[in-house]
Amino acid sequence: MKEIRTVGVIDIGKTNAKVAAVDARLLREVAVRTRPNTVLRDGPYPHYDIDGHWAFILESLKALQEEVGLDALSVTTHGASVVLLDRAGALAAPVLDYEHDGPDSLTGAYDAIRPDFAETGSPRLGMGLNAGAQIFWQLEQVPGLQDHVSQVLTYPQYWSFRLSGVAANEVTSLGCHTDLWDPNAGRYSTLVGSLGLAGKMAPVRLAGDCLGRVTGTVAKATGLATDTPVFCGIHDSNASLYPHLRRREAPFSVVSTGTWVIALSIGGKPVTLDPDRDTLINVNALGNPVPSARFMGGREFELVCGGLEGEPADADRDQVLRENIFLLPAIEQRSGPFQGRKGSWSVPEDQLTPGLRKAGMSFYLALMTAECLGMIGADGPVIIEGPFARNGLYKAMLEAAAGRPVIAEGSSATGTSIGAAMLALADVGRAIAAPGAPAEIDPLLRNYAWNWRSAVS
Repeated sequence: MKEIRTVGVIDIGKTNAKVAAVDARLLREVAVRTRPNTVLRDGPYPHYDIDGHWAFILESLKALQEEVGLDALSVTTHGASVVLLDRAGALAAPVLDYEHDGPDSLTGAYDAIRPDFAETGSPRLGMGLNAGAQIFWQLEQVPGLQDHVSQVLTYPQYWSFRLSGVAANEVTSLGCHTDLWDPNAGRYSTLVGSLGLAGKMAPVRLAGDCLGRVTGTVAKATGLATDTPVFCGIHDSNASLYPHLRRREAPFSVVSTGTWVIALSIGGKPVTLDPDRDTLINVNALGNPVPSARFMGGREFELVCGGLEGEPADADRDQVLRENIFLLPAIEQRSGPFQGRKGSWSVPEDQLTPGLRKAGMSFYLALMTAECLGMIGADGPVIIEGPFARNGLYKAMLEAAAGRPVIAEGSSATGTSIGAAMLALADVGRAIAAPGAPAEIDPLLRNYAWNWRSAVS
């Protein structure tokens, strides 16, 4: 295989899609193209703009090939999505937006066939957050779909298939609360047979497997060399975890931030997971089970602080801490450790300036993250990936609440592209030394965390 100097990464998040060029030596993005991940409302149900994404991917790869040159391709996407293909390899049905509540209409019937949490490590979630529930509902919703479906692909691997022509599934996406995977046995769950999909699931590959080379059509459209390798791809939270799996010694935990905040524990303390609190077993890129917990922190931030300009001043921080101005869970009530609770401020909202609101929200997000880390037995340093790594108040409160060193990985706008790029790289540089003890914690932060927990309980 030729030397890989720059990796093109297709990175489709729930809010935005992007194509990035990642420098293999520096492990940083050197060029990026983005577009919104707009949900389309036509057709039988809300669905992703697959045709629009594909045109964007080809156009972006062409531009990045001309700008910096690309030697390999990798893919990462959000979870909770699967693609149903017909015999020609085209979509057998639109790719369902997992936030559509259609699957909830068949809750009773689906619950009668889904495996227990003990088998899958997958909690029962609403809407289409369990990919098995999506498929069950689609098969009922679309006439003739059961016979029309020839193959089922996890979402990152659908795009790898479009690039390489090779169909595969992969364990990090299968292990993302799909109900379709048994993480301890390392095989499909009994649900696959119950859905009538035995023999229709694509072969399982590891995220770092090379599937093949770009197709002639892709090479012609983008200007990529015909021998450009395409790697299998990975679920986005696991992409954030992957660099640390390769470079750090356990125990540690990674917090992947974005629309979702997902905490993943490596080598942590033994713990019994509670599926009613949105804990689950993910599967990492090496195929190993990973205790995890999550909430929609980025979505909550937008709901509470969207459109507010500027950053909180020191006076805002101090007032929030001294007066115990709390935001209590949950703003997004359909997921997270406090599902079903209605969020509220501890003071009338008309008393909140933009600075107080953003400071209180930053602390809320940190305390929710600490709650997630505690539920999964996290130990050792905490690494923050993604946009929250740039929030100093979030980092300070998380360190106070967790009582362990917190490391903000701010070298990229998101850690997902770097992790996905590393799938293509044999050498990822030096191991990362373990951090020392956390700096002395401000008593105001520690007291605020204790008081928030008391108010929540």
